[in-house]
Amino acid sequence: MYEWFKFLHLGAGIVWLGGMALVILALRPVAIQRLPPPERLALMSGVLSRFFVMVWLCIALILATGFWMLSGTDMKLAPRGWHAMSGLGVLMCLVFAHIWLAPFRRLKAAVAAEDWPQAGKALGQIHPLVLTNFALGWAAVLAVVVWR
Repeated sequence: MYEWFKFLHLGAGIVWLGGMALVILALRPVAIQRLPPPERLALMSGVLSRFFVMVWLCIALILATGFWMLSGTDMKLAPRGWHAMSGLGVLMCLVFAHIWLAPFRRLKAAVAAEDWPQAGKALGQIHPLVLTNFALGWAAVLAVVVWR
């Protein structure tokens, strides 16, 4: 049973990190280069709407499986990397919740109203937060691999 929970935990983390990598390293740069603001902002709003639903599912899986796997462990004896991963993971969830509750809502509303300057401002607020979560995610992976 532990192996299945670990598989789900890793899979959800891969989907979340991989999605951020796609948006940061491929989609966003090409959209900026090739699309005028109205099309680019509508595209990014639509892509993020779908991706963020997956992120919520990933968060649910990561937290549920992570807590289940940790429940059978004396945390005083757990590797430092597990503690770091847990803390960084919770921080990532908080950053994502902020993205969802603040700039992402403003982005969707501005795109619906075709208020492109406000949509651009909201998307500009999302980008550094996603970069932060991307770095935190890789830091969590590094911590759990290096600190045993």
